[in-house]
Formats: sequence, C-alpha cells, structure tokens
Amino acid sequence: MNHTNLQNAQKALNITTLLTIIVAGYEVFCSCQNYQTGMNLLDIASYANANLNVYCLVLILANLILLPSAILLYKQSGISLKEEIFDKSTLSKDIVLGVVLAGASSVISLFSLILMRGRTDLAFGGWDRLTVSEIVLMAISLGIVSGICKEIFFRGFAKNFCSGVLGETTALLLFNIMFGLLDWFNMGHSFVVGLLWIWGYKKSKHLIVPMIAHGGMNLISVVFYICLLYTSDAAANSR
Repeated sequence: MNHTNLQNAQKALNITTLLTIIVAGYEVFCSCQNYQTGMNLLDIASYANANLNVYCLVLILANLILLPSAILLYKQSGISLKEEIFDKSTLSKDIVLGVVLAGASSVISLFSLILMRGRTDLAFGGWDRLTVSEIVLMAISLGIVSGICKEIFFRGFAKNFCSGVLGETTALLLFNIMFGLLDWFNMGHSFVVGLLWIWGYKKSKHLIVPMIAHGGMNLISVVFYICLLYTSDAAANSR
C-alpha cells in the first residue's frame, strides 16, 4: 500500500461523505421543519422528500456537482471509468442481470408498505397529483442521475479506491452504510437493496449492473406511485 493509494481512498471517502451530508442534511432539515408534537419517527421521516421539486433538484445538483471530481479521480488513478461501467463482450448479460435485480429490488420495496402502516395521521400524506414536469423531474433525478452517479460514488469508489486500504468487502459495506444514511428516511430499505447491488457488482465486475438495478427500481417505484394516484382518482370519480 503506497501513499497515493491512501490519498485516493481519502478523496473517494471525502467525496462520498460530502454527498451523503448534503442530501441527508436536506432531508433532515425538511423533516425537522415539519415536526409536530405527537409524531413518531416514521411520521417525521415521511417529510424528508415532501417538497418533491426541491428534493429532486437537490439530488441532481449534488450528484452532478461532485461527478467531475469522481471522473478526475478515476483519470488520475489510470482507471478507465468507461471500462469500469461496461464491457462490450458481457454487456447483454450484464443488462439482463441488472434488469433482474431491478425487479427483485422492487419486490423488496413492497415491504416498505408494511412500515408505512406505523405512521399516524400526522405523517405526510403523499402527493395528490403529479404534473408532467414533476414526473419528468422524478425520472431524471431518481432513475438516471441517482442510478448512475450514486453507483459510481457508493459502489465504484469503494471497490476501486478503498478496497486496497480496507479490503473489498469492508469497503463496500462501509460505503453501503453511507448509502443507507443518505436515504435514512426509508428506514434501511436502501441498505438492504444496496447489498443486493453489491452482489450484482461483484458478480459482473461492472457498474452497469447496479446502475440498471438502482435506476430501474426507482423508475418502477415512480410508475407504481403514478398508477396508485390515477387508480385513486378513478375510484373517487366513480362514486
């Protein structure tokens, strides 16, 4: 282990920690801002992304502002980010694995509905309707930006820059804990699916697998929520 490796590991950790603090900090601020006496933890957490437009913009800006630093770190280390993301010879197989993991992650997401039963009437009730621009913003921030950038930070950084210092498994788990902290309001869901994406990453050795799994799960969640909204509206109008 040389000094350069330690420096790169520190840079990777600093960048990912900063991203976690920015996004989680915004979520905590929003939750605390809406606190009311009598709320439980699930109620408080429900307000983390209640202001949908601002939340999505924070995700986009935080990830894209830090992305150039990630690209530079890969370049300075002599690691091809493109080759880390995909290899043409295994691309089709990796895409299939990513899609399968996206589906599996979405199934795991359904267990979050059980947690929501613990909320009281003081919790955020969700968005009554979504405009086209809000749907597009959600798709970009959750499906594309988060799916691509977060995997570079939380999976790619761990394996390529911190595994030599901490060991690959330890590094991946440490960064996955930060990943869970960034999305603390979903009460461990991100940590659990993150473990699944780590498995896919280690199996394929390419970031495109967790990128597709991550972005795909988020897009499926967006579509699922939209379907719930329109189903509710249809039921209300038929009465």
